[in-house]
Amino acid sequence: MTLTTAFRPTRKRLAALGAVAGAAALALAVTAPADATAGHHAAGQKPTVVLVHGAFVDGSSWNGVIKRLQHDGYPVIAPADPLRGLASDAAYINSFLKSVKGPVVLVGHSYGGSVISQAAAADPNVKALVYIAAFAQDQGETVAELNSKFPATELGSALNAVPFPLTGGGTGTDLYVKADKFHDVFAADAPKSVTDLAVATQRPVAASVFDEKPTEAAWKSIPSWDLITTQDKAINPDEQRFMAQRAHAHTIEINSSHAAPLSHPGAVTRLIEQAAHATVH
Repeated sequence: MTLTTAFRPTRKRLAALGAVAGAAALALAVTAPADATAGHHAAGQKPTVVLVHGAFVDGSSWNGVIKRLQHDGYPVIAPADPLRGLASDAAYINSFLKSVKGPVVLVGHSYGGSVISQAAAADPNVKALVYIAAFAQDQGETVAELNSKFPATELGSALNAVPFPLTGGGTGTDLYVKADKFHDVFAADAPKSVTDLAVATQRPVAASVFDEKPTEAAWKSIPSWDLITTQDKAINPDEQRFMAQRAHAHTIEINSSHAAPLSHPGAVTRLIEQAAHATVH
């Protein structure tokens, strides 16, 4: 079986790729030093919002959301998600969370939802989980298994597979979105001038992440909010609804592409702030 065949989005084998695209990125990454939140958590002050991006993008995909949250007085950090593997990505974000002082609202977009579901487990500082067009897997449930229950989206046929060397030997597979597909598949409601920049700066994701089984499902013990994108060509909206209902999440739906943080930053910000008010104040 060729790589192209292995990752084709069919009901038998979706390879979980149709669901993982991150929001179309802007040109500059938005991150902050781990100690940037020190002193921000005196009594009555707002929680820190930690934003975790998905595949094919970086932290700059949250720029519009970050601007609004900062205007409203929230400390915000958008760490880099390594995109190398679910276990290692979640461990990295979990270690990052330990450096943040005080309560946290943890937000994930697309594959970032898989990461936060595992990273937040047993962290008492995480008071709310917010899923933005994102995965919320159960323990032992791969993205591929979830995808196989719903009609395929367009993302699988829009990917290029590129080999890369693995540490310690062997070869892995990185996935990129084809330049001529990026706008229509990820962010059809965003300006093409913006998605053209995203194509040039996109970060690949290791294909193996989609077959990894999570060992935690933090949404079972932490209150969650979920934004469903009804025009999504990366994660089937019905799949999003299934995960949100299973998690008993506070759910809203918007007429958006997969790239809601980019095309609808106001709606994304409002949901994050609702979660912050409900669980921290």
